[in-house]
Amino acid sequence: MTSFAAWRFATPIFFVLVLLLAPLVYAALLGRNQSRLRFSDVSLIRATRGGRPQGFRLVPMGLRAVTVFLLVVALARPQGGNVSREVTSEGVDIMLVADTSGSMEAMDFTLGGERATRLDVSKKVIRDFISGRENDRIGLIVFGEEAFIQCPTTIDYGVLTNSLDAVKLKMAGDGTAIGTAIGSGVQRLKDLPGRSRIMILLTDGENTTGILDPLQAARAAATYGIKVYTVGVGTQGKAPFQVRGPFGLGSQFHYQEVRLDEDTLKAIAKATDARYFRATSTESLQEIYYLIDQLEKTEVQVKEFTDYHELFPVALWPALILLLLEAVLRATWLRTLP
Repeated sequence: MTSFAAWRFATPIFFVLVLLLAPLVYAALLGRNQSRLRFSDVSLIRATRGGRPQGFRLVPMGLRAVTVFLLVVALARPQGGNVSREVTSEGVDIMLVADTSGSMEAMDFTLGGERATRLDVSKKVIRDFISGRENDRIGLIVFGEEAFIQCPTTIDYGVLTNSLDAVKLKMAGDGTAIGTAIGSGVQRLKDLPGRSRIMILLTDGENTTGILDPLQAARAAATYGIKVYTVGVGTQGKAPFQVRGPFGLGSQFHYQEVRLDEDTLKAIAKATDARYFRATSTESLQEIYYLIDQLEKTEVQVKEFTDYHELFPVALWPALILLLLEAVLRATWLRTLP
């Protein structure tokens, strides 16, 4: 990555000349004001001046002062630099595994001060997590009765976010196949070259379907060095679900029993040397993803190189032009009597 982002003076010691020359310029101006010739009749001289304002006699001195300053700047050698950064990152391969079963429709969370479904809140928090990552390959698996890849691992976070936005309730069925979801994630992560590979599995229920046992899937993940962070969301016991009134008019909340198998989720995390987290509010879920973000930070090494090039002609050429202009003015319009 290259950008014009640096400049300097290679020999700034020449700026001392400004301090040394300033008193000389002031003395010259003062001496010019004090030196006068006395004439009995100056009408002839006034006629030759053509009525020019008195202050114009200071123009040559002003041009000389600016010229000297620009020459000092040129001697100080201003330089512009192209800064190049070489970024080296091993990256972390992350598979986000999200439960979309029917129980994720429970509205025991809030978003913007209003009730929201567990899935809507989860999508918002996952989106924030994605936006905070850099240089990592991230993919998305959704699961219910089945588990499928919603987005393969990618560094194009725009595509990933669009895929997340398209996630809907029950899109993979109404059951909860946790083992199948972990197995699908292992298949996607096991052959990736990254040194760090993790899954973040979010669910609000217990394994109710699928041919693969969750703990067997976790042991398979551990074999490939894949960590499985598990996140249990929602309140235990009865949770509120929004239902439509008769003929689709109005709505009301109906409470249903929802079970979360925390023991299995803890065992999955332990088997893969990861951690289990419990989220009962939007804030706690945000804190969990923030903590995982800190635990699995990408190690980035940045080397910076600066290639400088000379800019002194920018000051030198105006100085030479002003010097020539002063000489022309002294010889013509601002010439003085001997």
